[in-house]
Parts: sequence; structure tokens; C-alpha cells
Amino acid sequence: QVQLVESGGGSVQAGGSLRLSCAASGRTFSNTAMGWFRQAPGKEREFVAAISWSGSSTVYPDSVKGRFTISRDNAKNTVYLQMNSLKSEDTAVYYCAARRGFGRPDKSPLLYDSWGQGTQVTVSS
Repeated sequence: QVQLVESGGGSVQAGGSLRLSCAASGRTFSNTAMGWFRQAPGKEREFVAAISWSGSSTVYPDSVKGRFTISRDNAKNTVYLQMNSLKSEDTAVYYCAARRGFGRPDKSPLLYDSWGQGTQVTVSS
């Protein structure tokens, strides 16, 4: 498995930006597709973004497309989530995850077998 540690969360006003980071160690990071998910109180875990091992392919749901950007630096074993034009509905705990095996980036949390501890993002209107 991969050990994952998120950072960069915090409080921001609506319309603002944050960049989350996820540092990985353990299993070869550069061979692994990565994803970001979020969970708000009382809601199910929601897919936010995913990126292929090379960084050449990314996936986003409509709710964040055009506002969020996932990227990775394999030399630093780190994946990032740049969040712009934040809205109050983006408030949640954000989790970084490593996909099982060598598959493509995907929106299903069932395909990810390593998770970070989460970082809180709070957007005030």
C-alpha cells in the first residue's frame, strides 16, 4: 500500500482559492493513478478528481470541472489539487487516494485501496 498525507486545507471565503497537497510514500508512486475525494457531514464520499500515473489523463465531475485542477510531480511523490472559485458547497473533508493496481484514473472510491487522513476545507459565503 501507499502511505498518504494531505495538507493545505483551511478556511477561505467564497470565490477564493486553495491548493491541497498529498505526499506519498511506500508502493511506487509513479506507477499509480491518484484521486481526490471529499465528504461533507451527513453526505456520502464524493469523487472530485483523478489523474493517471503519467499525468496525461485527468477526470473530473461536472461539479468541479473548470474550477479544480489535479496535477502530480512524480519526482516529489506528490499530487496536488488546485481549487479556484470556491463555493460554500465545496466545504468538506478532502481525501487523497491511491488506485489499486495499474488501472486508469476512475471516479469509483472502491477502486482505491490507500487513503490519507483527510484535510478540512471550509468555504464561507
